[in-house]
Amino acid sequence: MLSDKKLTAFVQSLKPDQAKRFYKDILGLKLLSEDDYALEFDVKGTLLRVTTVLDLKPQPFAVLGWRVDNLVDEIRELNEKNILFERYDFLEQDKLGIWTSPNGTMVAWFKDPDGNILSLTE
Repeated sequence: MLSDKKLTAFVQSLKPDQAKRFYKDILGLKLLSEDDYALEFDVKGTLLRVTTVLDLKPQPFAVLGWRVDNLVDEIRELNEKNILFERYDFLEQDKLGIWTSPNGTMVAWFKDPDGNILSLTE
């Protein structure tokens, strides 16, 4: 039914000006449109809609994630842009904040200006 349809991803923001700078200038996403209701970005063919809301309680889990070829390089590049990676007491993470899952997948987490948790996975 929907398996052949394009997906739109959503994330909410109380701070659309900061979100625009973050997603466009820091993460490098292409801004497609903006109005009083949302920012829309292209993420390799997927539409990301950053919706402006009046109330937001960030969730304690990742709401968006990217698969990357070299997690260490991506973390270092984001660190240079003052993006810090999250540390969790219940996970064993290396000095960059990378957790290696039992199957060898490596994951690290960071937040957008609204506190939404985002992830990178290699």
